[in-house]
Amino acid sequence: MFEAVIRAFRLPDVRRKILFTFAMLAVFRVVAHVPLPGVNLGSLRQLLEQNQLLGMLDLFSGGSLTTFSIAALGVYPYITASIVMQVLAPVIPQLQEMQKDGEAGRTRVAQYTRVLTVPLAMLQAYAQATLLAREGIISNFGLMSASTFLPTVSMILTLTAGTMFLVWLGEIITEKGVGNGMSLLIFAGIIARLPGSIGQSFVSGTSFLGLIFLGVIGLGMVAAIIFINEGQRRIMVQYAKRIRGNRVFGGTTTYIPLKVNSSGMIPLIFAMSIMLIPGTIATYFTAAETEWVKSTAQFIARVFSSTGVVYWVLYFWLVVAFTYFYTAVVFQQQNLPETLQKQGGFIPGIRAGRPTADYLNRVVNRITLLGAIFLGVVAIAPYIAGVVTGIQVLTLSSTGILIVVGVVLDTMKQLEAQLMMRRYEGFIK
Repeated sequence: MFEAVIRAFRLPDVRRKILFTFAMLAVFRVVAHVPLPGVNLGSLRQLLEQNQLLGMLDLFSGGSLTTFSIAALGVYPYITASIVMQVLAPVIPQLQEMQKDGEAGRTRVAQYTRVLTVPLAMLQAYAQATLLAREGIISNFGLMSASTFLPTVSMILTLTAGTMFLVWLGEIITEKGVGNGMSLLIFAGIIARLPGSIGQSFVSGTSFLGLIFLGVIGLGMVAAIIFINEGQRRIMVQYAKRIRGNRVFGGTTTYIPLKVNSSGMIPLIFAMSIMLIPGTIATYFTAAETEWVKSTAQFIARVFSSTGVVYWVLYFWLVVAFTYFYTAVVFQQQNLPETLQKQGGFIPGIRAGRPTADYLNRVVNRITLLGAIFLGVVAIAPYIAGVVTGIQVLTLSSTGILIVVGVVLDTMKQLEAQLMMRRYEGFIK
């Protein structure tokens, strides 16, 4: 592996891409430490430890929410916009046609995604700032008062501009660097937070043996994620011979790689968002004067608390359900049976058209069961690790581990392709 790294740095164009990527990540980390004025950072850190929703948003902001910097929203609005566009594609025929229109269509869909990111970022900026203002963390905030209107608007516009800057940064990394830019920004934030979390666990008096055991669990999760992410079911496809003049085309045999986990971390994001919303809303009514409202809110807050077993059981089943849902949406957009039929390909023993679609759907449903259960287990792994080790300060974020492992694998594959093009031995032997 180290020899492959040396070879990569010896190639001028690959070295340029790697150094450019590191430079852009350094710019991101600098921007992440430029705080907005009027924020009580000490109280903000305490709130992030107590509020799970803000903790999840801090993950996708790359740790920028901890300092409430100009990039506090991170790329989460862009991720939300991308998910919305993918979910709406089967419903809106125009979007379906754009996705089938090659590179030009994908460029238009990407442009619409950026446009949708702006209002989503403004809404999230106002929602987060309102929540922090209620907790007394932000001063001089509000749209109704004449003295706070302009500071509020400037804060919303600044946070939105920070998100769009990160989107631009991620896209330029994807274009001129190595790996997926958006994922690398989140990856850099997660890695940057790790030393501080480990140091905090030592300060809190966590035993060294417990940390070692937690590390073993983390390594086991990483190995399992790599095994499942790389797992695939290969469907053999044959192409009929076609004669044009004196030349013969086709007659080859290939395969369709159907991944066991084709949905990535998206089901975890969906499930976590839904699980956090009821408890977050209930916390605003736990001090209500009406007794039944107060008791109901306290009951909902207890049920949807991350310390309870019910929360993690519901979380597990929601992850499984959303894995099936998102896989079905993505697989439908690929439209493999129609593509095979147009290209003269067929699955041996299966008729073209509707029988091929039914066969592929059955195979996808079966292998998705393993992927869905695996994602569910990964989702509840932090709770299991906390119960077994007794460590609550340093938690294993399932979404964070999925992001880190996925980004590392994707980046290594891109570097592998660059080395293999020049007939060098790559990272993966």
